[in-house]
Amino acid sequence: MSTKSPQNIEDQEVDLVMISKKINNFFGRVNASIFNGIRFFVRNWIIVLTLVVIGFGLGCYLDSTRKSYSNQIIVEPNFESVDYLYSKIDLLQSKVISSDTVFLKNVVGVKNPKLIKKIQIKPIVEAYKFVDNKERNFQLLELMAENGDINKILVDTLTSKNYRYHTISFTTSRVGEDKDFTVPILSFLNNSEYFNTIQKIELKNLQTNIIQNDSIIKQINIVLSNFSSVTKGAQKNDKLIYYNENTQLNELIKTKQALIEEQGRNRLKLINYEKTIKEISSTINLKSKNSINSKLRFYLPVLFILLFVFVNSFKAFYRKQLLLLENEKNK
Repeated sequence: MSTKSPQNIEDQEVDLVMISKKINNFFGRVNASIFNGIRFFVRNWIIVLTLVVIGFGLGCYLDSTRKSYSNQIIVEPNFESVDYLYSKIDLLQSKVISSDTVFLKNVVGVKNPKLIKKIQIKPIVEAYKFVDNKERNFQLLELMAENGDINKILVDTLTSKNYRYHTISFTTSRVGEDKDFTVPILSFLNNSEYFNTIQKIELKNLQTNIIQNDSIIKQINIVLSNFSSVTKGAQKNDKLIYYNENTQLNELIKTKQALIEEQGRNRLKLINYEKTIKEISSTINLKSKNSINSKLRFYLPVLFILLFVFVNSFKAFYRKQLLLLENEKNK
C-alpha cells in the first residue's frame, strides 16, 4: 500500500492557499472597481445629471424631426417587363441618393422629392407557383440547387424576376397620400412608348381571342344540342342507334371545358392588361420600426455618459503612465 509523503501534502496545502488568495484578490479588485465607479458618479453627479437632461432633450427633438414612414406597392409586371421595372427602380434610387430633386419633381412628378429617403424593389417569393406544372422551371431550380443553397437561389436576381408579383418599397420622412408618391411613381413606370404599344396590341389580341372562344363554345353547344335531340328522338322511336368509332363527342366536351377555363383566365387578364405595371395593392404611411427610430431620447443620455466615463478613464490612464515615466527618469 502506497502513502503520500509529507512533502506532497504540504505542496497541496500551499497550492490551495495560493488559489484562495488569488480568488480573494480577484473579488477584492471587483469590489474596489464597483466602489470607485460609485464614488465617481457621486462625485460627478451634477455633470452626469446634466448629460442625462441634455441627451434626453436632444433625443426628443431628433425623434420628432427624424420620423420615418415605410410605403409598399405590390405590382405585377406584364408583357415581360420585369427587367424594365427593375431598371426603372434602380434609376429612381440613384436619383434619390444623388438628391436629384429636379428629375424626381419634373420627370417623375413627385411634388416633394426631398421627403423620399429610399426606394427599392423585391420579389414576392412564390416557389410553388414558380414550379407548378412547369417542368422546365423545376429542373432549373434542381440544377442550380446542386451547387448552392436553395433559399439563396429562390431570392437570387435571375430567379426572382420570374415571380409574378413584386413589392416596391420606399421610405418617406413625412405622412403622405397616394397622389403624393404612389400615383406619380406608377405613372412614371408606365410611361414607356414601347410597352404602351405592346400593351395595346396584347389587349386587342386578348379581346379577339375571347370573342373567338365564345364563338367556338356556341358552335360546340349547337353540336351537342343537335346530338341530344337526335338521341331523344331515337329513344322515342325505339330505334337502335349505332355510333361510329370516329365520333369525337368526348373530345368535343373536353375542348369545351378547356375553352371555358381559358375564358376565365382571359377575363382576369383583361384586368391586368390595363397597364404594363399593374398595381395590385398599396400600403402607405406605416411608421418605421427601426431599432434607433423614435428611441434616441433613451440612447443619447447613455451615449453621453459612456463618452464622459471614457474621457475621464483616458485622462486617469494618461496621468498614471506619465507619473510612472517620471519616476523611472528620477531613479
